[in-house]
Amino acid sequence: MISLALHRSILRSTKTLITTLSSHPIISFNFSQNPNQQSFYSSGSNSPIGSPSRVQKLIASQSDPLLAKEIFECASRQPNFRHSYSTYLILILKLGRSKQFSLLDDLIRRLKSESYPLTPTLFSYLIRVYGEADLPDKALKTFYTMLQYGCKPLPKHLNRILEILVSHRNFVRPAFDLFRDAHRHGVSPNTQSYNILMRAFCLNGDISIAYHLFNKMFKRDIVPDIESYRILMQALCRKSQVNGAVDLLEDMLNKGFVPDSLTYTTLLNSLCRKKKLREAYKLLCRMKVKGCNPDIVHYNTVIMGFCREGRAHDACKVIDDMYNNGCLPNVVSYRTLVGGLCDKGMLDEANRYMEEMLSKGLSPHFAVIHGLVKGFCNVGKIEEACGVLTKSLEHGEAPHVDTWAIMVPLICELDDGVKSIDVLEQVLKIEITGHMRIVDAGIGLENYLIRKIRANPRAS
Repeated sequence: MISLALHRSILRSTKTLITTLSSHPIISFNFSQNPNQQSFYSSGSNSPIGSPSRVQKLIASQSDPLLAKEIFECASRQPNFRHSYSTYLILILKLGRSKQFSLLDDLIRRLKSESYPLTPTLFSYLIRVYGEADLPDKALKTFYTMLQYGCKPLPKHLNRILEILVSHRNFVRPAFDLFRDAHRHGVSPNTQSYNILMRAFCLNGDISIAYHLFNKMFKRDIVPDIESYRILMQALCRKSQVNGAVDLLEDMLNKGFVPDSLTYTTLLNSLCRKKKLREAYKLLCRMKVKGCNPDIVHYNTVIMGFCREGRAHDACKVIDDMYNNGCLPNVVSYRTLVGGLCDKGMLDEANRYMEEMLSKGLSPHFAVIHGLVKGFCNVGKIEEACGVLTKSLEHGEAPHVDTWAIMVPLICELDDGVKSIDVLEQVLKIEITGHMRIVDAGIGLENYLIRKIRANPRAS
């Protein structure tokens, strides 16, 4: 017995359907005196509903899949009316995306019973629906259903199903079985098919199986592409087997491939993590010769590698190479280099690069300013430290409270009273807006003024 809630839902859908049809510019809903005999008529004529393309447009315009299904059914009941194949496909997508799978299955059975052709396009739609719904088992079943209906799968069907299957860890084996038996079903795996399986096995840590598939490609006269090599290189780099990845790069180059930017990024990152900085720099220099111009990501990767290992002077060479190659350093380049130079005590060089950075409108991180100020203060170069603060304030950069905490006591404790006042005024003469955090160091300034007042009561 139908529930009251369901009855009300059907009633609401029917009312909405009647309203939609009666107000549609193409179709009017005409009732005869007998309420059981309802028929569609084109606006302004006595002909039946009209062409299937009009119904198709109406169904396609509906956001509610159940209402679209009601329109479909109402049109189906009209004498001598036959839906177009495209209408079925549109409704299949609507029902599938709303997860109305029982209605979807009924629609497919009806499609077959009414002698519509079961084309590859239909199965493409079904595979898409099951993929979006995260139903790998139904996607796999669709492949075998194609075979039952005598519809020859295409490589794109195979690859889409493989992608859906391998996205689930427990479906990698069924994906491999399908891939292995595909030729028996009249579809030959292509390069993309191999790449999908190779990536899945690499992510599962089964690099040996991925290598086996890679070698199989050559035996079956299937040409690997750049992605095939990159998949293996990334897997080797994740396993810290960077030498094997470099060997693959050489193999690529020997076979005439031009590695893309991402391939080089993968190798440079791995070489730098393994502290093979000489090899990373050589690879960076070699890229342009091999047809891939280094970009900012490649340069910054090597700059970071050098600075992490305390070789900021070598990172400076990389900056020079960037200019010579027409690639301008960005905020990451400068921040990394200035920080690395400060760590090595190369303060004058660090200050020069920070001034260059500011002159180009790039914002140093407050940690960079802090590192440079602290470095100068540690070696007694208070004026230079004040110069850093002045420059940063002129460019609207707010030093951190920790930076002020270092600077204020040192300025206030200078032996030369006149000099201390001059230095302090030099820092404070910059217009300081509310977001700049010198106010957090107010205690130091307050103590300074109290000492000055006590030392010279008449001045107060």
